[in-house]
Amino acid sequence: MTAPVSTRSSADLIRAEEPVLAHNYHPLPVVVARAEGTWVEDVEGRRYLDMLAGYSALNFGHRHPALIEAAHQQLDRLTLTSRAFHNDRLAEFAERLAELTGLDMVLPMNTGAEAVESGIKVARKWAYEVKGVPADRATIVVAAENFHGRTTTIVSFSTDETARAGFGPFTPGFRIVPYNDLAALEEAVDETTAAVLLEPIQGEAGVVIPDEGYLADVRELTRRKGCLFIADEIQSGLGRTGRTLAVEHEGVVPDVLLLGKALGGGIVPVSAVVARRDVLGVLRPGEHGSTFGGNPLAAAVGTAVVELLETGEFQHRAAELGVVLRDGLADLVGKGVVGFRARGLWAGVDIDPAIGTGREVSKLLMQEGVLVKDTHGSTIRLAPPLTITAEELGSALGVLEKVLRP
Repeated sequence: MTAPVSTRSSADLIRAEEPVLAHNYHPLPVVVARAEGTWVEDVEGRRYLDMLAGYSALNFGHRHPALIEAAHQQLDRLTLTSRAFHNDRLAEFAERLAELTGLDMVLPMNTGAEAVESGIKVARKWAYEVKGVPADRATIVVAAENFHGRTTTIVSFSTDETARAGFGPFTPGFRIVPYNDLAALEEAVDETTAAVLLEPIQGEAGVVIPDEGYLADVRELTRRKGCLFIADEIQSGLGRTGRTLAVEHEGVVPDVLLLGKALGGGIVPVSAVVARRDVLGVLRPGEHGSTFGGNPLAAAVGTAVVELLETGEFQHRAAELGVVLRDGLADLVGKGVVGFRARGLWAGVDIDPAIGTGREVSKLLMQEGVLVKDTHGSTIRLAPPLTITAEELGSALGVLEKVLRP
């Protein structure tokens, strides 16, 4: 790793942020200056094992050589044209991403929230033009405890009051039902329903995995009711769960797929709506767009990401090491862990509240050289880069066991 740019200490940098940065985050008190693979270093040179991977944005680790090389080569040629013109990288990116996902067309965007907003717009347009829903009456059914982003439309159908309070008035047109409750979902879907929008695994809620068969039943219900199934795989997709997509665990192909985070390789923000031709085909010139969506740099990095996934190596690693993660967590149940949910290299771990909150446990792990992030209450999330080794994973589990000891 190269030397850090800053000569200020971690404490100095944290203090310097306070008066000039909006307080919309509450980071752990670590200041990362450089990183490679599964490891990061702070400005003082202390090393930490990254067990969060940027909420899955760093599925391939920090500075993966193939992704860095793709970015370097593109930086020397062309970075942005806007979509006013064609560029020579976008066609291959769209072709390969469509083939990887088994769908037809790609709408490139930048952030995950943009992909969700774009998916909502496309679903409504499809409902009016194809399904025949009367103008301005389209509804979208979503799940409670969801996390799809923090734009004003998206927080309109959030059940997290921290994300909602003080940001109204809210956008209408959404119905919220309990997650993993097929009967409630069926009751909410009617002739105005454009789509059902779900995370195949709810990440922010604590890596909540639905009952086996739920996603397949949702797929069948949406077909029968004549509405779209939109799968938000921004966190769960691109190898994280041991498959390219989490819906593949049930053999499901959604009508619309939302991707982001890992699609940019931890280098640039890249997201996409990937869908059937008859769905994305409702968009016409001028109806939706993004100056940076599909830019050559993003397309080059995104293509390199798809190329890594085409080998199946990372999906296999996540599945194989997921067994190590699951078995290690099972050994900790009753020893400070009261429960957990895991699929592939992704787990929500419920810590005994008597030991501490999720944030308190995250701080203890940080002090021992392991970085994780808490979610609600006493739950922490584990989502290491898919490049992690069995030895590194075992070491992280050992540190967790250590900090949970009375």
